[in-house]
Amino acid sequence: MQPIDKWIERHKKEPDIVAKEKTERFLKAIELKVPDRVPLMLFTCGHVFAKWFKLSEVYFNYSKMRDAIAKFVTTFPSDVFIAAPAAEGFVMAVAFVDVPQIAPVVRFITGPMHDILKDKWTRWPGRELADHMPFQFIGGEYMKPEEYKKFIESPIEFIHNIILPRACGNLSKPGSAQYAHTIAKLTLEAINYLKALTEINNTLLKLGFPPLAVTFAYSPLDFIGDFLRHPTGAMLDIRRYPDEVKQATETLIKPILQVAFILKPAGAKYAFIPLHLNEMLPPKLYNEFYWPYLKRVIVELYNNGIKSFVLFEGDHTPHLDTILELPKGWGIGVFERGDIRKIKEKLEGHTCVAGGITPGQLIGWSPEKIEEYVKKLIEDLAPGEGFILAPGVAEIDPATPDVNLRALINAVLKYGTYRK
Repeated sequence: MQPIDKWIERHKKEPDIVAKEKTERFLKAIELKVPDRVPLMLFTCGHVFAKWFKLSEVYFNYSKMRDAIAKFVTTFPSDVFIAAPAAEGFVMAVAFVDVPQIAPVVRFITGPMHDILKDKWTRWPGRELADHMPFQFIGGEYMKPEEYKKFIESPIEFIHNIILPRACGNLSKPGSAQYAHTIAKLTLEAINYLKALTEINNTLLKLGFPPLAVTFAYSPLDFIGDFLRHPTGAMLDIRRYPDEVKQATETLIKPILQVAFILKPAGAKYAFIPLHLNEMLPPKLYNEFYWPYLKRVIVELYNNGIKSFVLFEGDHTPHLDTILELPKGWGIGVFERGDIRKIKEKLEGHTCVAGGITPGQLIGWSPEKIEEYVKKLIEDLAPGEGFILAPGVAEIDPATPDVNLRALINAVLKYGTYRK
């Protein structure tokens, strides 16, 4: 019997004990202490569920979503499992920041919410895409450059009056009966989704998978690029309208933090922050337009007892030094690309680093090569603590052979134990 099979049996026989071990393992890694073993973290937006289910069903049926998540974790167990089978929608959380019962739930746009809103930021299987395809976030340009001033004066009001009508077909006529019906339906759907999330978390816990107590934040410049001006527009704006961009990013810090703090009373300990424009900016522009505002968000969260869970998408290597400006133990950095050994060396003793293997390697390598690679990676990176093995921040492709995912898990279980 392989290590993964023994671990699966333990999940069935003593899920409470396994869940407790995972929590302690994860906490020690983030706190830069020595866990019993290197934690393994897996992440999915739902594409991998195509191994067993139609994606058009998973994304639009919360019961199917729960079944898909349960199927994956019982087949391929990990220490930390993050499932976000919904599209980027932080703009909705900001729009409803004054309604704390709703804002965190609409932070992601689910399939049913997409049907209600008819939003143009996203595309979905069974709707704009084929049944087998994962959803897509495509963003868009819904604010004109000359409108920065109005946005800066009142960002939430601007989002409601200008952005949502332009980006969502069923909100195109503010004040109309359709607009009112759409908001009412969205509110009811948010309640349905909250119930579904509760059921999913309860299911995971019973299976030996403790849910992360997370809230949500965002990089101010990414907000502009993702939801208002499209990344291309944002990149042009920092050269053509630098003062307006800086004022807008400054204005966004407050509502972003308001969204993040909504879940603090419920016990949120980590803030999930995906980065998008970081790789596209050279250090000079990154340090002027991006980092100062993101840094303020992360530090303010840390000062209020919330550590950040930052997805450094792309190759963040040119900006690694800036991370050392954050307080020691500020949170966890999940790195998609770059030399993970150099990243770990640079951030040793300061930041918990996650990454090390790519989805492409999991697809294309043999099980034997994966095991040997993970063994060497752990030998190099486990000393010094603060390391979590993960396939970066990218989706696990459903084409990944099952034997390769099992090889990854087996290797962590076999070689990941810290030697006292």
